Amino acid sequence: MMPHTRLAAALIPAMAFFCLRSESWDPCVQVIPNISYQCMELNLYKIPDNIPTSTKMLDLSFNYLSHLGSHSFSNFSELQVLDLSRCEIKTIEDDAYQGLNNLSTLILTGNPIQSLALGAFSGLSSLQKLVAVEINLVSLEDFPIGHLKTLKELNVAHNLIHSFKLPEYFSNLPNLEYLDLSNNKIQNIYHEDLKVLHQMPLLNLSLDLSLNPLDFIEPGTFKEIKLNELTLRSTFNSTDVMKTCIQGLAGLKINRLILGEFKNERNLESFDKSVLGGLCNLTIEQFRIAYFSHFPKVDTEVFNCLANVPVISLLHLCLESLESLPKDFKWQHLELINCAFNQFPALKLKSLKKFVLTNNKGISTFNKFEQPNLQFLDLKRNRLSFKGCCSHTDFGTTKLKHLDLSFNDVITMGSNFLGLEQLEHLDFQHSNLKQANDFSVFLSLRNLRYLDISYTQTRVVFRGIFVGLVSLQTLKMAGNSFQNNLLPDIFTDLTNLMFLDLSKCQLEQISQTAFHSLPRLQVLNMSYNKLLSLDTLPYKPLHSLQVLDCSFNHIVVSKEQELQHLPRSLASLNLTQNDFACVCEHQRFLQWIKDQRQLLVGAEQMMCAQPLDMQGMPVLSFRNATCQMSKTIISVSVLTVLLVSVAGVLTYKFYFHLMLLAGCKKYGKGESTYDAFVIYSSQDEDWVRNELVKNLEEGVPPFQLCLHYRDFVPGVAIAANIIQEGFHKSRKVIVVVSRHFIQSRWCIFEYEIAQTWQFLSSHAGIIFVVLQKLEKSLLRQQVELYRLLSRNTYLEWEDSALGRHIFWRRLRKALLDGKPWRPEGPADSDSRQQEATTSI
Repeated sequence: MMPHTRLAAALIPAMAFFCLRSESWDPCVQVIPNISYQCMELNLYKIPDNIPTSTKMLDLSFNYLSHLGSHSFSNFSELQVLDLSRCEIKTIEDDAYQGLNNLSTLILTGNPIQSLALGAFSGLSSLQKLVAVEINLVSLEDFPIGHLKTLKELNVAHNLIHSFKLPEYFSNLPNLEYLDLSNNKIQNIYHEDLKVLHQMPLLNLSLDLSLNPLDFIEPGTFKEIKLNELTLRSTFNSTDVMKTCIQGLAGLKINRLILGEFKNERNLESFDKSVLGGLCNLTIEQFRIAYFSHFPKVDTEVFNCLANVPVISLLHLCLESLESLPKDFKWQHLELINCAFNQFPALKLKSLKKFVLTNNKGISTFNKFEQPNLQFLDLKRNRLSFKGCCSHTDFGTTKLKHLDLSFNDVITMGSNFLGLEQLEHLDFQHSNLKQANDFSVFLSLRNLRYLDISYTQTRVVFRGIFVGLVSLQTLKMAGNSFQNNLLPDIFTDLTNLMFLDLSKCQLEQISQTAFHSLPRLQVLNMSYNKLLSLDTLPYKPLHSLQVLDCSFNHIVVSKEQELQHLPRSLASLNLTQNDFACVCEHQRFLQWIKDQRQLLVGAEQMMCAQPLDMQGMPVLSFRNATCQMSKTIISVSVLTVLLVSVAGVLTYKFYFHLMLLAGCKKYGKGESTYDAFVIYSSQDEDWVRNELVKNLEEGVPPFQLCLHYRDFVPGVAIAANIIQEGFHKSRKVIVVVSRHFIQSRWCIFEYEIAQTWQFLSSHAGIIFVVLQKLEKSLLRQQVELYRLLSRNTYLEWEDSALGRHIFWRRLRKALLDGKPWRPEGPADSDSRQQEATTSI
């Protein structure tokens, strides 16, 4: 632990800096530089001064901006989205938002507004969405928004509005599309309330009146009015009130009407079948009703007034059955979701084109039905058992294009889709598919584009399983298995396939001709299998392949001659989570991995599985230099090896000392080429490139760093480059200490050379930068480094606004020590003045 005196010495400058710089310190989170800032929950009492004027999205929610005066946001002319939710705003003066000509969204949710000036929203010439939820608004007439001609969405839910009367200024809002008045205090709706809509219809307007205690709608109020959508959920306290209010909607022309309740807001204990009788006087294109627990037994009378409605959606209703629906109903689209059916509904609707029956767990057996015009059938998540699937006789139609039988029980294939040749989309995923291997099941589906048989417990034995699918573009068959865990040539007819998922199929081998007929394939997922080698030969025919995922396999290596067979079109290869052997025997493959970083996804996350001493180490940390030991040395006796090794170590050690000594004499009197030579682990290269290089070489004053990947001379030995280009030509050495650094033998070697260099060069200095907190047990693995860090001052990286500022200030000061030349001019003068100020 750091001694108290040393801790105090470290904290006092930091506290001084904080006291001096607190006014300019920016507490907001920079989401997108100069574009988006989040200042949520920062206890702000005013808008921060240092937010760029170019900001387009600003979140100031959960602060204390109680008073918005005139031109409060005039500095942000580019602002498009402004969130002032729960800022304890009580007063908004005239012209508070003046200058925000580009603002499209303003959010004022949860502010206890007491004073709202008539010109509060002036200047918002482009506003499209205004959210004024829970602001103590009593009346729309007192809301000064009549000049917002561009407004499309107005949300005033959760307020204290008692009257539904739409003010005259609504005639000045021609673009208004959505008005949310839910959860207010509206009880009655009168003809006079909608006078403005009778005079100037808003044809695309959607109204939400949910959660209002509605008691009465005056008959004729909505006559000849056209709406896009009207939502009335958890609005009525009794079926009598609901019946009266629905009758009050007579004459309304609406695209979509939504009735019902919310899951956690139930008002009606029962539901009389005559309630929907008033719908006969409405013109409806889409009707949805949801969450009625005690729905009456379905007969002709219940839905009689909806006979001509094209789209019907019934959600979370206790229907049990729909056997009595007349054939002449003109329903074209019917959704039955979670309606507690106890048997499959035997519908006979001649006009039905789309049928969705999902999440009805009480159904166990599929029953045939007659739907001659049916094109879309969705039966997922019903626990259905289906025997003898599938042919046109099962559905009574030959026009079916979309069939979804996913997430059901056992589906036994007994037909090859005879009469269903128009199918384009077929989904069996997570259903137990039987007898799919007995014959060419999909032979008739020459128009099919999408097929999903994932996790269907299918064991592919029959090689003709996909015969006939000449138009297929997407095939998903994850989670299945193959005979002998070998992927054979089963895709012969799939010449138009673009996406293929073979993940989790227990594959150990791939036939050399498996993909030879897939010239258009773009995405191939082979992850979560048991492949031992990256055999690239099967992928050679895939001339259009862009993405190949072989992650989570047991790949140890790929032979050098095979790597050339990867398609040239490949842009992404994922080899993470495999069992790579980081041994000299495979050094060519390991070098290929380093050379293909741009192609490989997550190359830094590819870890060695063997040998044991490198287990868990990044593949990129493997060094080919360790593989240069002569085979003759290995064959000699133990004694000879020991003597030669000792001699070699001594020679090697003194060789570098001599090189350093000679270099110090040669370069000692001249100017250094670089300000600092950087020693770091390759695992920390992102930090070096994005933080160290950017801030030092592009800062003021600029420093020139020596980096091995950029400044070492090609063709020269690494050790020679380190000494000649790194140490001899640099004034300082920056050592970036991290967990990876300590575990890297090469990094420790460079550090030991740096110690010798410091000893030989009297003017030289080593600057230690610690990237993260290091456990003492780990640090003590390098005793000398541990002692140096314990005895000397070092820089510690902290990824925070204050920490970063102090870090760069101290590092620049250390690098300036002994620097012979500094640029002159106003810019430099200003920087020195600022440096002096912050050092007080």
